[in-house]
Amino acid sequence: MDVPSLRIGNVKIDPPILQAPMAGFTNAAFREVVRQFGGAGLLATEMVNARGFVWMDQNVAEHPDRLWGVAEEARPLAVQIWDNDPETMAKVGSRLVEEYRVSIVDINFGCPVRQVTEKAHSGSYLLREPLRMSKIISRLVEACSPTPVTAKIRLGCSRDHVNCNEIARVVEEAGAAALTVHGRTAQDMFKGYADWERISEIKSYLKRIPLIGNGDLDSAEKVLQAFSNYNVDGVMIARACLGRPWLFAQAEAALKGMPIPAEPTLEEQRDVMLNHYRLVVERFGEEKGTVLMRKYACCYAQGKRGARYFRTHVARVATADEFYQVVREFFPEDDPQVN
Repeated sequence: MDVPSLRIGNVKIDPPILQAPMAGFTNAAFREVVRQFGGAGLLATEMVNARGFVWMDQNVAEHPDRLWGVAEEARPLAVQIWDNDPETMAKVGSRLVEEYRVSIVDINFGCPVRQVTEKAHSGSYLLREPLRMSKIISRLVEACSPTPVTAKIRLGCSRDHVNCNEIARVVEEAGAAALTVHGRTAQDMFKGYADWERISEIKSYLKRIPLIGNGDLDSAEKVLQAFSNYNVDGVMIARACLGRPWLFAQAEAALKGMPIPAEPTLEEQRDVMLNHYRLVVERFGEEKGTVLMRKYACCYAQGKRGARYFRTHVARVATADEFYQVVREFFPEDDPQVN
């Protein structure tokens, strides 16, 4: 198929395959691993709490770890922020543009986690307040210009309150440069299946900005099907890439009609994981880096023989020696089937 072109404001996204912002995962080390394989047209940070960023700035504290690497790394790069106050969001957005020179500022209107929704009245909670969403977007667009501002949403707060079509219009009219839609409601969390038919329908409610679909894209074939079967301008890959950062390169090859690269051998996958570990430790030191790497290691082992046993042991490691010992002893070396 012809590879669709995607432009978000003044930023060209090539290929039109985006890496999703994921709290606790998509830090600079992970982004570097993805870059080494290629295939992602736009990388993104973890979501940054705008109010927390302002507090750190006012208290002369170090800026959030979630902005680690942002100032120096390759572009294009998006930073995702969240809060429910337009002025706080604008203040942080302008700093991201002026100080960090980010390519895109993305607003999180999709996070379904209770700490963000019910406690902070942010993320997907705001889908029930289109007017406030409009104020946040328009104020951020003003503060960040000419850097494009985008929004990520879900289909709605619940299956009884699916209002994504209305929200799409609000997002566009407020000045956003693109809309990403996860094909579940906030109530669904990550259960069931993403509704790509519903995502596709949203396109008819947009007049000028691109639509990016997100949800359940765990293979190059599914990425290809998303472009072939649904009315989207781009796709966003999330959880499936955490243990398979080479998925973007496979998806890009599929889009371009090229042979899809084979899965790395188990030895190669181990090497990728160990390289990832070294990058994390370089930034956070052995103690904190080892603890942070536990969750990534579990992702790399997912679906492989011995994975459950491996996860049980790697979740307890506290030093580099312990981490390497567990990898040598338990990381699967032959049959990639689930045990």
